[in-house]
Amino acid sequence: MLIYNQLTLTENNKINFLANNKKMDVNKEVSGTPDMKVRLSALWLFAMLTYTYGDVVTLMDPVKHGSIQLTEGFLLGGSIFMMIPITMVLLSRILKYKASRWTSIVAGTIMTVALTFTLFVAVPTIYYLFFTIIEIISTAIIVWIAWKWRNAEDAPENIVLAKGESI
Repeated sequence: MLIYNQLTLTENNKINFLANNKKMDVNKEVSGTPDMKVRLSALWLFAMLTYTYGDVVTLMDPVKHGSIQLTEGFLLGGSIFMMIPITMVLLSRILKYKASRWTSIVAGTIMTVALTFTLFVAVPTIYYLFFTIIEIISTAIIVWIAWKWRNAEDAPENIVLAKGESI
C-alpha cells in the first residue's frame, strides 16, 4: 500500500503525488476515461459517415430516388442539416468543456429527433431503416455521454487543490 506523503498542483493544473519519495503521474486517474473531446469527436465522425453512406445508398435506389424532388432548396436544406454533424466533429474537439458539452447535447438532440421523424414521413426501405437506427443510436449515445460528462477540473478535490488547500 502506498502512502501519499505530498500532494501538489502544478501551474497547468496537473496533480502530482509524491509517494515514498517517488513522483507519480495520476492525471489519467483524475480525468477518468480518455479525453472526452476525442471520444465525442470520434462519435460525431462515425455518425456523419453513417449519414453519408446511407444517403449514397439511397441515391442508388431508383425507386426511392425517383420519388424525391431534388430541387436546389431540398439539396440546400439537406446540406445545412448535414453540416451539423460535420461541424460537431471539429467543435467537439476545439471548444472548451462547457461549450463542447452543450453543443453536443443540443446538436445530438436535434439530429436524433429529426432522424426519428424521418421514419414516419414515408414507409422506410429496409436499408434506410438499418442506417437510421444506427444513426439514432449514435446521436442518442452522444447526447447521453455529453450529459454525463463532468469536467475533472470541477471535481471537489481539484477545487480544494486549486485554492491551495490540502485534501
